[in-house]
Amino acid sequence: MAKVKTFVRQKKMGRPITVEAEKAIGIRLPARLLDSIDDWAKANMASRSEAIRRLVERQLAAEHGAVRPRPVKRGGKP
Repeated sequence: MAKVKTFVRQKKMGRPITVEAEKAIGIRLPARLLDSIDDWAKANMASRSEAIRRLVERQLAAEHGAVRPRPVKRGGKP
């Protein structure tokens, strides 16, 4: 009898994508700017990543009106 080969699909490594983003980017920021972002995030019950997204969207909307800020989700993970 011939052996039957079965293939198991392996899971992708890394953290699953939790936001509808097309690309992930890495940036370097001065410590004083990160501290300000962290303070804003804490005051607005958001993670650092969410705070950066909201602040960028807010600034773009204010300058160009091109991007409308997303509604804020309350009660989620900080």
